[in-house]
Amino acid sequence: MRILTTTILAAFLLMSCVQEEVVEEIYEGPETDFAVAIIHPTEGNDISGVVTFTQTDEGVRAEATVSGLPAESLHGFHIHEYGDCRAPDALSAGGHFNPTDMPHGGPTDTERHLGDLGNLPTDEDGVASIDFVDEQLSLRGEHSIIGYGVIVHEQRDDLVSQPVGDAGPRMGCGVIGVANPEF
Repeated sequence: MRILTTTILAAFLLMSCVQEEVVEEIYEGPETDFAVAIIHPTEGNDISGVVTFTQTDEGVRAEATVSGLPAESLHGFHIHEYGDCRAPDALSAGGHFNPTDMPHGGPTDTERHLGDLGNLPTDEDGVASIDFVDEQLSLRGEHSIIGYGVIVHEQRDDLVSQPVGDAGPRMGCGVIGVANPEF
């Protein structure tokens, strides 16, 4: 019995010394070429809109139409770190999407938050429409924007103030989701 116990104990000790290779797997999200965010108003506001994102060879094409904004004005437009619009003021969406730890900047700056999309300009009816390709955004891989939030701010983004461009309160919020490519 003593030999059996000693043998089992020795085998257990030997097995506990064997190291297993640990492989870290990073979830990179769904692979898609089309995404959409429906903008809903925050408390006390009356804006609405749709933002579509399309993966291209040059980057991500962002197209947006947002209504209910003041006429002939500029409004900060950003991707935020959480796809969470539950708070009445959309603070649940967190700060700007910034996985590369860069300073705040404009959409054409080399060093900027990935979520820095600049401003939405409105017409005389308070409708903002934009259509541009952002070379730094992606709908695939490690820095995919799928699942994050889109925020429309009350004021213009000055594109320089740290950490978020002094764009003021959040007027609208939407979550970027995988879009139906046939719609």
